[in-house]
Amino acid sequence: MWLLTLLALIFSTSSSSEQRRKQEEEEEEEGQRESNYDLIFIRGDLLQVHRTFYTHFGIYLGGGRVAHLIPDVMLVISNDPIRIQQVVTNTRLILGALLKTASVRVDQVEAFAYGAQIHINAMDKMCSCNALPGEEVALRAERLQGSVCFSPLWFNCEHYAMFCRYNTAVSFQSFQFCKRMRKLLLNRLVSMVTAVMAVLMLMYLRLFSVGSALLAATPSFLIWMAA
Repeated sequence: MWLLTLLALIFSTSSSSEQRRKQEEEEEEEGQRESNYDLIFIRGDLLQVHRTFYTHFGIYLGGGRVAHLIPDVMLVISNDPIRIQQVVTNTRLILGALLKTASVRVDQVEAFAYGAQIHINAMDKMCSCNALPGEEVALRAERLQGSVCFSPLWFNCEHYAMFCRYNTAVSFQSFQFCKRMRKLLLNRLVSMVTAVMAVLMLMYLRLFSVGSALLAATPSFLIWMAA
């Protein structure tokens, strides 16, 4: 009996030592990765990665950590901080964007990049404002952590990162999207089609008063003037 107890103790000690050794190796590897990132990025750098339909922005905080604004449906359906802190999947992101719920959170560089190539301070060439000192940028990014009201056009990850680094909350992506929509919807062809549809609707409903004609012509007129 004492022999079995001794063997169990030996194997138990060996297993604990092995687990401790693996944990130490993982911590050492994590520290090595963080130090490697600090050789590439500087605290306060603006990082951006290209996703399928948009470009994602974040602020490097040092130690392999990135602060970024990201939509997340988990903020609505769970109060568990462990589940919320897990890497935001595409499903969580899309549902969060639809519900307009998001948060400024800190993730590791790998989670932020999500397998994409990282570009450093590329907006410095596009923005007319000078970048703030790196430490001030990082402190701003850290102070803004927490839940935020998300809007794809008016407050997204680019607005957040641009405010932190350049003190101006603008989004070139949103501007380009609105510009394309304007060209697509506000043109003379759309105005004429709208006018024809209005006439056909009046004929179908047999509404031939002056008031109904003016009301039907208003959308077409506004589109024509905005084109």
